[in-house]
Amino acid sequence: MSPIPTGQKQFLREMHQLGLDVSRETADQLEVLASTLERWQKAINLVSRTTLGDVWRRHVLDSAQLKPLIPEAAKTLTDLGSGAGFPGLVVAALRADLEVTLIESDARKAAFLGEAARRMRLEKPPKIVIGRIEAVPPAPADVITARALAPLGQLLAWGERHRTDTAICLFHKGKGWQAEVTEAMKDWDIPHQAFNSVTDLDAVILRIGPYRATALRDRQPEGRRRQDHDGD
Repeated sequence: MSPIPTGQKQFLREMHQLGLDVSRETADQLEVLASTLERWQKAINLVSRTTLGDVWRRHVLDSAQLKPLIPEAAKTLTDLGSGAGFPGLVVAALRADLEVTLIESDARKAAFLGEAARRMRLEKPPKIVIGRIEAVPPAPADVITARALAPLGQLLAWGERHRTDTAICLFHKGKGWQAEVTEAMKDWDIPHQAFNSVTDLDAVILRIGPYRATALRDRQPEGRRRQDHDGD
């Protein structure tokens, strides 16, 4: 049996501290993702070069922390702007029961996603859709994810056509997340919770429940608004 790489060993330790045990098979799949990324990075820019030396923490663990926030009953997940497969391919390995769709507009990155998924030998190979999020056919899912992609308001607009009525969104957000929520609430009713990131003290994972445009709220029928007022 080959020795466990140092980065993977630290990842497994930190996952255990989170109360999340990772099987050897899954860890091997994630090792394949990391090694494939390292090879492809020489030809195309998949992740920031400054993070290559810490892929397991900066990218794999950062993605894996979504697992406990995904409902057990979820069956489908759509990852917006999948890029190097974070978090989409990581979640596909950790939740082998999910049907995962990866949407990526860059054909070269989509080719990487296909190669990485093939080499990982995932139980359910993800569906890879090449195109702009707002232009590809809708891929309604129980869970929508995105990482380092766009401001929150834009993510909500993009995600609207790719979600089921009861879907949740899991978005990685940096230290300016509160300002993003405030800005997005001008256009959206957003039931949300913020969970501290395990990889960045200033970052959070935003878990957003079923949301709607504020315009829909404001278009509530006059009779209904009057009844609500009378009941105050």
